[in-house]
Amino acid sequence: MGRIGWVTFSKTGRTLRYRGLEFQSPKDGYKANDVETASGDEHWISGPKRDGGDRLYRGGGVGIDEDAREAYWREIRRRPQDQARAVAVS
Repeated sequence: MGRIGWVTFSKTGRTLRYRGLEFQSPKDGYKANDVETASGDEHWISGPKRDGGDRLYRGGGVGIDEDAREAYWREIRRRPQDQARAVAVS
């Protein structure tokens, strides 16, 4: 399942950090745009979408980190009535 949460970037913008993990863009990759630097695992990381298409492929849910849930539903999806939902479904 995908995740929606807060990330930070290094000063150069080349490294993305999420929950203690660091990711960098690979030299090349198919269906992966970032690699976790410690393990080498490939991931697809992108910004959240207003239409709820927050996955690489449609279908299924995307978990929302507790600290990002309110902002996601209010500012991205513009559906504040859904703030209690911990999973976004496209």
